[in-house]
Amino acid sequence: MELRARGWWLLWAIAALVAFARGDPASKSRSCSEVRQIYGAKGFSLSDVPQAEISGEHLRICPQGYTCCTSEMEENLANHSRMELETALHDSSRALQATLATQLHGIDDHFQRLLNDSERTLQDAFPGAFGDLYTQNTRAFRDLYAELRLYYRGANLHLEETLAEFWARLLERLFKQLHPQLLLPDDYLDCLGKQAEALRPFGDAPRELRLRATRAFVAARSFVQGLGVASDVVRKVAQVPLAPECSRAIMKLVYCAHCRGVPGARPCPDYCRNVLKGCLANQADLDAEWRNLLDSMVLITDKFWGPSGAENVIGSIHMWLAEAINALQDNKDTLTAKVIQGCGNPKVNPHGSGPEEKRRRGKLALQEKPPTGTLEKLVSEAKAQLRDIQDFWISLPGTLCSEKMAMSPASDDRCWNGISKGRYLPEVMGDGLANQINNPEVEVDITKPDMTIRQQIMQLKIMTNRLRGAYGGNDVDFQDASDDGSGSGSGGGCPDDTCGRRVIKKNSSSRTPLTHALPGLSEQEGQKTSASSCSEPHSFFLLFLVTLVLAVARPRWR
Repeated sequence: MELRARGWWLLWAIAALVAFARGDPASKSRSCSEVRQIYGAKGFSLSDVPQAEISGEHLRICPQGYTCCTSEMEENLANHSRMELETALHDSSRALQATLATQLHGIDDHFQRLLNDSERTLQDAFPGAFGDLYTQNTRAFRDLYAELRLYYRGANLHLEETLAEFWARLLERLFKQLHPQLLLPDDYLDCLGKQAEALRPFGDAPRELRLRATRAFVAARSFVQGLGVASDVVRKVAQVPLAPECSRAIMKLVYCAHCRGVPGARPCPDYCRNVLKGCLANQADLDAEWRNLLDSMVLITDKFWGPSGAENVIGSIHMWLAEAINALQDNKDTLTAKVIQGCGNPKVNPHGSGPEEKRRRGKLALQEKPPTGTLEKLVSEAKAQLRDIQDFWISLPGTLCSEKMAMSPASDDRCWNGISKGRYLPEVMGDGLANQINNPEVEVDITKPDMTIRQQIMQLKIMTNRLRGAYGGNDVDFQDASDDGSGSGSGGGCPDDTCGRRVIKKNSSSRTPLTHALPGLSEQEGQKTSASSCSEPHSFFLLFLVTLVLAVARPRWR
């Protein structure tokens, strides 16, 4: 393959040089008026442009035959061509980012709306049904929903532990309210808590909520964070500067035909593709992990549907809470007897009201709301968009050639081949850095991959692994995958022992206080939290080590 590529390149070079040496006698006195018009339209001074072609020994990029370009013109056009390509790349990146942002905001808003609607239903229905069992514990319910939002946003907290602590605290509070005639000191409540798992005071609701909520929330947030990570990768790759060798090749592709006196000659298709494949060789190496990420995101949407799906579970949190309180009231007498049997007879509260003076409380039956079809439509649109952008990185050279480089529709004797008007004979290179070893248009050092892009490849791998874990229902540790902590909509996490999780402090009675701080993450709904999260040093150190290994172990090809 390498010998054949070099053979084609040699034949094409000989043919082009012969054509160039022969020249066109009429061309030596050709006017540069058309070039003057094009050059002036780009905002450059016409004083740089000669009236007729001059000898081109001064040119450093374009062929050194008769030319309409001075050294100043060549430099100006080279800078202009580089800026045009950079603009085209940024435009493509912004369009892709906008597509991802649209999908992210639509689905993210829907999931948050489900959770907000659930809390609103609870606030409307619980006071009338449960009376002071709810009204005296509104903070506990409010904190639960706040932590569910934080968990969804990617906070570094463990959902099963969060739910377990909620049920333990709620049991203590409600048991006290149901027995105002009894003195229940901290050690007695500790005994109650130790027996709670065996007593199952809330029935099956805590277990069902734990199993379903973990799978539902991790699926929902992994999909949304995947969209954010993909957008971050596109943004950061767009900031990678063009190599000097690429700038020279782009100038030769786009404007050397003008200097040669044939501004109407458009770049040959294969010539343009080789230039752009060389310029964007590192970007093409994103392709494999980019596809893996998008495939994993499409797959995780299977977890959105059905009785245990994200849509049903997130919108029905209040129903499990109502079921739990109903069960506690139904089992009150049996529960009390078992607690007394295990923990002893508590003392009577001389200032407490008797059991016959309990306030008016009832049971609550809620109807499950059927899906509106909104999420199904949003997900269908997102999946279609994700499939459309799967080949973004490897199709980028062809897209830019077709849409931005005024490429000739066919490779014939009238297109620009980099030296003159004529056919372009070298074969088109493959995709990616390793395939540019014989690129005839751009000198690419395949032993020096771009480190920024290698880092983004690693971010894609990390997010894909999280999505695969989420598909299995695993509670994955969702740290912010970006290295600058920006923009993806995901929360930054940190180790449990430093920040993010609640810091549990024992008071004088060795019991966990009811008031607890929340991880400090900003939310779109304006939720306020009382503890700030910190950055995760370990993930950055791991990323640095992986990058260093890639640099040391890169192939020694020439």
